[in-house]
Amino acid sequence: MSELIYIINLSRIYWTRRYRRACRAISYIRNLVRRHTKAEVVILDNSINEYVFSRRYDKPPRRVAIAVMKLDPEGKVIKASLAVPIKPSPRAGGSS
Repeated sequence: MSELIYIINLSRIYWTRRYRRACRAISYIRNLVRRHTKAEVVILDNSINEYVFSRRYDKPPRRVAIAVMKLDPEGKVIKASLAVPIKPSPRAGGSS
C-alpha cells in the first residue's frame, strides 16, 4: 500500500475563539483528508489527537504532518496517522 504525506497548515484555526481551537483543528484535518483523497470514511489515529492537544486546547500546533494510507483497494476507507511532528523554526534575532 502506498502512503502519502500531507503537511497541513493549521494557522487558520487561530482565527476562531480560544476554547474551540483544538476541536476545530481535528475536524479540519479530517475534512481536508476526505477532500483530497475522495474517501468516504476517514479514520484518524490517536497520535494526531495527542499531538494537537499536546499544548492545551487553545494553542494547537501551527502545522502538522499527516501520513495517509488506504485501507481498502477502492480507496473509500482512509487511515491517517502522525508522520513527523514539525518543530517551529528558531526565532530570528535570538542570542547566539
